[in-house]
Amino acid sequence: MTAALQAPDAQTLFARMRGRSILVIGDLMIDEWIWGTVSRISPEAPVPVVAVTDHSFTLGGAGNVANNLRALDANVEFVGAIGDDAFAADVRRMLREESVDDRGVFAVSDRPTTRKTRIVAHNQQVVRADWERVAPLEPHDRERIAAYVREAAARADAVILSDYAKGLLSREIVEAASVCPLVLADPKPQNVSLFAGVTCVAPNVHEASAATGIAIRDRASLERAGAQLLADLGCRYVVITRGEAGMSLFGAQGERSDIPSFARKVFDVSGAGDTVIAVLALALAAGASMDRAMQLANFAAGAVVEKLGTATASADEILALVEHGHA
Repeated sequence: MTAALQAPDAQTLFARMRGRSILVIGDLMIDEWIWGTVSRISPEAPVPVVAVTDHSFTLGGAGNVANNLRALDANVEFVGAIGDDAFAADVRRMLREESVDDRGVFAVSDRPTTRKTRIVAHNQQVVRADWERVAPLEPHDRERIAAYVREAAARADAVILSDYAKGLLSREIVEAASVCPLVLADPKPQNVSLFAGVTCVAPNVHEASAATGIAIRDRASLERAGAQLLADLGCRYVVITRGEAGMSLFGAQGERSDIPSFARKVFDVSGAGDTVIAVLALALAAGASMDRAMQLANFAAGAVVEKLGTATASADEILALVEHGHA
């Protein structure tokens, strides 16, 4: 393990990261939020009646990876699939509002634009409704997306494969992405074999347990799971994110290190994995060592879990946490 990351080193790294070209390939979705209050139970059924006070949309799934990259001034190109429906225009609008290149976002006819509608009353989620189809893409859609990925990956400094198990990612697309020498993946356990041979996979501890069949309860089981992922996938690195326990690195050349979490307080861990994979890829693209990249990603995760909901962290917010970590 290299020396602990200091604020001047982080500032230098952020300057090198700015303007790097990152290709994000993954499952796009819209997060729809209906906010309100509850003062009575419905006379029709024993359920609360929510009086709506606000209604908003945010970019979810792999779109949150793109948001995290843009928050750090990366140039981002996105490849994904949307439906041929009204919500597809909302996805494109939100990507463009973040200055994300959406030329690689393809409309497909066999599924809706993935949408998750959450009804929230008094800061508590009442119910969630999902509009989605998670079957693999049709062969002709996989072929045209893979062809685009092959071209886009060749001009990228790094590629991120953000898997939410909605049917986009396939072995053809992963192989097309591998024309870029730096490919990182955040896999769902049921799809982990798709990502064999990429530079780095970064599952969380629950995903690593499910992918390996090893219940990670202590250091010994963590070691077994990390070693098995390396062996099964043939990746250069495996990074297992462990929430409040920090992050663990396993390398094909024997690298092994653990980093403690630096969150001052934890409000919401949703989206932290998106932040980790974004910062890892961007730092590595800027020439950082894996140890340095992982330390920076760990501080970034600490910054976003201090916020409610899926969030991003600016360079200034991450630097403040780096400085706090050495105070």
